[in-house]
Amino acid sequence: MPTIEGIRIENYGILRDVTLGKLWHTQDARPLTSLTAIIGDNGVGKSTIFDALGFVADAFRYGVEEACDSRGRGGFQRLRTQGQTEPIRFEIYYRQHRTSRPITYQLSIDEDQGRPFVCGEHLRQRRKGQKRGHPFSFLRLRNGRGLVWKGEETVTHADNDQVDLFGERVAVTASRESSDREAVQLADPGHPGIATLESLQQHPRFAAFRSFIEDRHLSYLNPDAAREWPLTGPEKRLNRSGDNLGNVVQFLEQQHPERWQRIVRRIARKIPEINRVATESTDDGRLLLRFDGQGSDEAFHARQMSAGTMKVFAYLLLLEDPSPAPLLCIEEPENGLYHSLLEMLAREFRAHVSGRQGESQVFITTHQPHLVDALEPQEVWILNRDRAAGRAGFTVARRAGDELATTAPLAEGLSLDGRWYSDHWIGRGAGV
Repeated sequence: MPTIEGIRIENYGILRDVTLGKLWHTQDARPLTSLTAIIGDNGVGKSTIFDALGFVADAFRYGVEEACDSRGRGGFQRLRTQGQTEPIRFEIYYRQHRTSRPITYQLSIDEDQGRPFVCGEHLRQRRKGQKRGHPFSFLRLRNGRGLVWKGEETVTHADNDQVDLFGERVAVTASRESSDREAVQLADPGHPGIATLESLQQHPRFAAFRSFIEDRHLSYLNPDAAREWPLTGPEKRLNRSGDNLGNVVQFLEQQHPERWQRIVRRIARKIPEINRVATESTDDGRLLLRFDGQGSDEAFHARQMSAGTMKVFAYLLLLEDPSPAPLLCIEEPENGLYHSLLEMLAREFRAHVSGRQGESQVFITTHQPHLVDALEPQEVWILNRDRAAGRAGFTVARRAGDELATTAPLAEGLSLDGRWYSDHWIGRGAGV
C-alpha cells in the first residue's frame, strides 16, 4: 500500500508553513500513521490540507493554471498566503510499499505576468543499498529546464561526473538500465514535468507517484444526496457527496456479484436495519436503492432510511471498495451520527488500514470528541493559529502524542475527548 509519511505545505492559504509527519531531512520525526485525524477550530486549515493534495492532483491532470482556478480556489493570488511573495510549495514524502525506499517530491508554483507556472520540481529517492547521505535526484527542474534520469536502479559513474544544475555543482549517476541522463526543456511551464515527460514507462517511479496522487479520494458524504435517484449506470467508486451511491451498488451487483453478497452480509452485521440491498430501475431511467430490513417482510427505499443509517451504509460501502483508492480523505464523518456509531466507524477505519495488505491510508478531519476518543494520540494532529507576536495568526500543527501535556494525563486515565473539551488542549490562551 502506498503511504504518505509526511507533508509540508508552504504559502497555501492559511498554511504559511505547516509540516505533518516525517520528511527526508527530518529523519528523527515519526511518520504519519495509516489512520490520521486532523482536529482544530474552524478556519485553521483542516480542509485546506486536503485541498492542497487535491491541487497537486489537479496540476498533474490539467496544469497549474486550471488547478488554481478550479474547485472554487479563485486563482493564484487568492491561493497564495496573504502578504507572501514566495512561491507556493508542496513537499510529499511517501513510500510506494512499506518496504520500499521513500520518495520525496517537491513542487513549487509561482506567477509571471498574471499566469501561474511551475518554477521548481524535484523528485528524489535513495539508491538501492544506500543507507546515508542525500537521496538521489531522478528529476530536477527549474523553470521547466533540468535533468531527468531513467530506469529503476542507479550506479555511480567511476569518473565522478558532475554537471552544473541551477547554479550548483551536482554529482550525477547513471541508470543501470540506461546509461543516459537526459537534459529536458519542457514545452509548457504550466504543467509539471512528472505529468508531461513523454515515456512514463522509462520513469516508473514518476508514473507510480502520479497515479498515487491522482487516485486519492475525497469524501464529504451528504446523506440527502445519497438518497437521490441518479440516472442508471454502474460506477466504480463513490464520489465526494455520495449522490452516486446507487450507481456503485449497481456496479458491484453486475461486476462483483459474489463479493457484493459478502459485503451485504458484513454490513448487515453492523447495521441491523439492513438485511438485503438491491437496485431498481424506474421507467424514466432512474436508479432506486431498495433495502430489506431484518425481521420485516416489507422493503423500503433510500429516501425512507434515516440520514445516520444512510451515511454509515455509504462509509462501509466506501471501505469495501474492491479496488480502493490508496488515500482516502474523509471530511467530518460525524455529521448526523450518534456517538456510538462514531466509535464503530473509527474501528472500521482502523480495520481498513490494517486489514489484509493494508487497503488504504485514511485521513480524517473532525470536530467530534467522541471520534477522537476512539483514536490513539499518535493518530491525532492538532491545528492552531499561532498567536505569537509577528506570526500573523498562521496555522501551526503538532501531534497529540508528542504533547507531554496530553500524554501524561492519558496515563492517569483522562481520555482524549476530555482533553479536547478543555480549551487548553486546543491551545486557546496558551500562546499558540
